[in-house]
Amino acid sequence: MTTLTDDTDLLRPAPAGPPTPPSPTGGTTPREVEPGDDTASPLVTRARWERPALAAVLVATAVLYLWGLGASGWANSFYSAAVQAGSVSWKAFLFGSSDAANSITVDKPPASLWVMALSVRLFGLNSWSILVPQALMGVGTVAAVWYAVRRWFSAGAALFAAIAMAVTPVAVLMFRFNNPDALLVLLMTLAAITTLRGIEDGRRRWALATGALVGFGFLTKQLQVMLIVPPFALAHLWAARGSIGRRITDLLAAAAAMIAAAGWWVALVELWPASSRPWIGGSQTNSILELTLGYNGLGRITGDEVGSVTGGGGQGGPGGAGAGGGMWGATGITRMIDGVIGGQIAWLLPAALAAIVAGFWFTRRAPRTDLRRASLLVWGGWLLVTTLVFSFMAGIFHEYYTVALAPAIAALVGIGADLAWRHRHQLVVRLVTGVAVVGSALWAADLLGRATDWNGWLRPLVLVGGLVAAAALVGLWHRRSALALTASLLGGAVLLTGPAAWSLQTAATAHSGSIVTAGPAVAGGRGGPGGGPGQFGGPGGFPGGGQMPAGGPGGPGGGGMGGLLDSAEPSAELTATLLEDADQFTWVAATVGANNAAGYQLATGEPVMPLGGFNGSDPSPTLEEFEAEVAAGEIHWFIEGGRIGPSNGGSDGPAAIAEWVAANFTPVEVDGITLYDLTQPPT
Repeated sequence: MTTLTDDTDLLRPAPAGPPTPPSPTGGTTPREVEPGDDTASPLVTRARWERPALAAVLVATAVLYLWGLGASGWANSFYSAAVQAGSVSWKAFLFGSSDAANSITVDKPPASLWVMALSVRLFGLNSWSILVPQALMGVGTVAAVWYAVRRWFSAGAALFAAIAMAVTPVAVLMFRFNNPDALLVLLMTLAAITTLRGIEDGRRRWALATGALVGFGFLTKQLQVMLIVPPFALAHLWAARGSIGRRITDLLAAAAAMIAAAGWWVALVELWPASSRPWIGGSQTNSILELTLGYNGLGRITGDEVGSVTGGGGQGGPGGAGAGGGMWGATGITRMIDGVIGGQIAWLLPAALAAIVAGFWFTRRAPRTDLRRASLLVWGGWLLVTTLVFSFMAGIFHEYYTVALAPAIAALVGIGADLAWRHRHQLVVRLVTGVAVVGSALWAADLLGRATDWNGWLRPLVLVGGLVAAAALVGLWHRRSALALTASLLGGAVLLTGPAAWSLQTAATAHSGSIVTAGPAVAGGRGGPGGGPGQFGGPGGFPGGGQMPAGGPGGPGGGGMGGLLDSAEPSAELTATLLEDADQFTWVAATVGANNAAGYQLATGEPVMPLGGFNGSDPSPTLEEFEAEVAAGEIHWFIEGGRIGPSNGGSDGPAAIAEWVAANFTPVEVDGITLYDLTQPPT
């Protein structure tokens, strides 16, 4: 059993099975095993301290992700309303409808909604039943990162990776929020594990599991999950056991599993008669394929997203590639470290990139099937591909998307720490590690300095700590284990101080709305402290200082309480008015925009029709369809406000409906909100 006084194996995997031969670069190389033989796994034998340490990390993560969770209320009310709908209607559950009467879906597939809706069915509708599943996914992701590193690397490296994952600020934000990203990140991390297990033992079942996980990831956030497919496939093709034909067959099997896991729902939606299912939100043709390839697909790359809140991107367009700015910020190779984005994810990004380079150097003479290099291919490929796509995509981009990088960065810094420890007896390795720690401290100080009015004492603390830790690593790391361990702990503490402080601030701040950021307010960033309630910091309150399109809150036809990016809570009097004779109507009300509708629906618990979907620019329903529903007595009230009108080629149908209502029905005002009773004869 490994002990804390053992210098050579302090942080290495405990050996299991026959001894492993030394690698040309030092350390050990995993021995060759037959498919299904797991005796070489370092998880078989563990140090006595490892289980309690892991338990402490997971408990601390749970506290960080769960403490005060209810302060965020409905968080993203757009998704909370869909969860409410799915908790009372299985049809809404299946399709991911915004309302239980199934007028329109959210603009994503419904997998993440399924988890939350099942929780609400069990525990009732409240903030905790919606958000706790997200937090538990976060704890699961931290555990998965630990497992992924621990199976093939040292105990200390795995714990460091797990802590790095837990205190990544954007991860704290998203695992305390109800966006689809929480489930997506968990599924991608599990897919990385199954990919490496397939490389390790050659069983095809792991390839099938990877395909299924990616397919379910598609049902969570569509094409974003596909960013991990090329690096995972390359790693399997390069490092897996067996002939090249066997490896290609495994990849084909994984592709089939992926198509099956995602395709059943896509086929169901496409084949279901459009007249008896909800409109596909975010599409202009009521097609999930259009949504996949357009608004949520290539449109995110080119910036040409029909129905979006901004015009087409592309070269020189708003937010276009190479435009150097625009609606969603400047594109380019430095995007992940610039402005507010850096504080979300980039604390350990330089260290992770350095770990990729160092790792390939240390494993340069290893066999093709070396699992350390395969791990670098999986995690490094994930990080590089996703970073490049995020950096240059010209369409809608939000800072919280960067949570998709968190597991890869955490795993890589853990792997880098392990490889550096194994080679610490070389002076050049200690010097390079010391330089990396000082560089990371300087980088953390820069990120901390972007929050000019927040805890300024942290910057000098991190800088001094970095210098002391670097000196300890260079001077003590090769000595007896107690001294080496002290140097390691000091270096790790320096690397994690900045993101941990940012994460604590994030957890202590309530977040709501459609656009949120982690950490304290940063000059030039969007949102209030901690990301604020989905608000923008530019003039006019829109990204880049743009103005809310005509017809938005405060504009012509405005006056509603909700808006494009968030909803508000209606008063008791207004809620009571909407609930009058509610059981006699399919929808108690209709209003333009899904966020605007969400606040009323969550307050009343009854379906509210969101005209035009999220942006108020989907052609659902048409004016003719709405008139027919009013004539049939399906809708009680129309609530004014929330519309933004046609956008980037989207439909002006919702605006036309609002104009028709205003021209034909008498307005009444309840607590400052203008309503129209659609059951009264047109004037």
